Amino acid sequence: MLERALCSHSLIRLQRIGCVSQISGEIFLRILFVEPPKDYWFVMGEYLPPPYGILQLAAFLESEAPSVEVEVLDCQAEGLDWKGLEKRLASSMPDIVASSSLATCNTYVAVRTFETAKKANPSVLTLAGGQHFTTTAQESLESYPEIDAIVRGEGEQTLVKLVRAFAKNESFGNVKGLSFRHNGKIIHNPPQPLLQNLDDLPFPGYHLVEDVVHKYHFTGMAGPRKRYALIEGSRGCQHRCTFCTQWAHWNGTWRTKSPSRIADEFEYCYEKYGSRFIWLTDDNFGLGKRANDLAEEIAQRGFSDDLMWFTQVRCDDVVKYNHLLPKLRKSGLRWTLLGVENPNPSTLRAFKKNLSPDDARKAVKLLRANDIFAHAMLIIGERKDTTKSIAHVREFMNEIDPAFAIFGILTPFPGTAIFTQAKREGWIEDFNWAHYDMVHAIMPTETLSRAEVQEELYNCYRSFFGSWSRRLKGFFSSNEIKRRVYWYMSTRGIIRQLKSLF
Repeated sequence: MLERALCSHSLIRLQRIGCVSQISGEIFLRILFVEPPKDYWFVMGEYLPPPYGILQLAAFLESEAPSVEVEVLDCQAEGLDWKGLEKRLASSMPDIVASSSLATCNTYVAVRTFETAKKANPSVLTLAGGQHFTTTAQESLESYPEIDAIVRGEGEQTLVKLVRAFAKNESFGNVKGLSFRHNGKIIHNPPQPLLQNLDDLPFPGYHLVEDVVHKYHFTGMAGPRKRYALIEGSRGCQHRCTFCTQWAHWNGTWRTKSPSRIADEFEYCYEKYGSRFIWLTDDNFGLGKRANDLAEEIAQRGFSDDLMWFTQVRCDDVVKYNHLLPKLRKSGLRWTLLGVENPNPSTLRAFKKNLSPDDARKAVKLLRANDIFAHAMLIIGERKDTTKSIAHVREFMNEIDPAFAIFGILTPFPGTAIFTQAKREGWIEDFNWAHYDMVHAIMPTETLSRAEVQEELYNCYRSFFGSWSRRLKGFFSSNEIKRRVYWYMSTRGIIRQLKSLF
């Protein structure tokens, strides 16, 4: 079926452009990367992030295959609904459509994008990728005929080789990292080796969304008018937390860009696109020499007083490298997400987190002392959790009093050790991927039903944000970010929305 589609599509392409354009040994074609219409995670309020994953892939393809016409369509930024997307697809007639699919909860949104693309042009080649589709490649190709192929793992090199093969009507059999259908069978080619040097990557393709780049913002974190950019400083993680998809997706490795390269991207976004809030997307920003060098690089560029940046750090790293905090703050680091996860030592051991509750206590105090907004992330719903153990989570958060807290329910994302165990043991009661967002209870604990876990999540938020003393302290805090966040979040009705889930 795919082979017939390829032949049909080649004819359509030749008819449209009138000839075969041979540039650098490649045949001209058009690929459209789509950020589809979707809702964002209501827990953090209203925001519009740039579609970083497809921007990076698009920039790499553009640099490696200059004869390919690359376009990025951000439906969120352009205000397009599904009808609008269908019209755009029908008018642009791309040869290939690749959809953004950042998280498991966006699975059906990506599939709907491919359905829409096939409706506009049945012969278009549709490509999925990302963590969810990588780990569920067999199941996804069996379940969703709208998906023609899946780019597994790190996508840059696989995508380029796939596009070249498609342009020349060659077999996909030699494209490493690709899963696809052939003669009624699903084929999984060998993995694609990882890139050796992330500094060799082109800058993310913000030029491909230049008309809407001014719309990217994160109201709760930086305000509605401060332009927002994402920058990738590393891929993977050196730790092995059982609930995390990241380290497995990147083959258990941690690869970093150099501090000077990261600072170059900061400067690029700051100077060219007016970005004043930058999210460094590292799954774990490892403190140490790299952090020290990055802080110095940013400070030397002369714009750190006009910049706010955010990243994720481990509590034990904050404690160990606390001497770096003043320098990081001076470079513009104003907000950190702390992986506190849970105060119960047995839960931390089950997560293979290798932390102690005391690390969290110390980290929050150290960040507060250095005027860095301490945002704690907590997880409830581990298999041994009880009403009492979750009450301890609430008590602990009231004790250490971070500037902000996000509570999530333990979610068995495909590709994690938690998912493997939960599926084997029959714990998973909900396989609706749209609910895999850490605010829907997917499985019970030994003593709590899913409905009870859901209610416990509500209780956690009500305990933390329902406290009038905490809210008043937030409204009138000396920390400008904390004041803004608390005033903003007080209007969002987060607790009410969480209550509606049970």
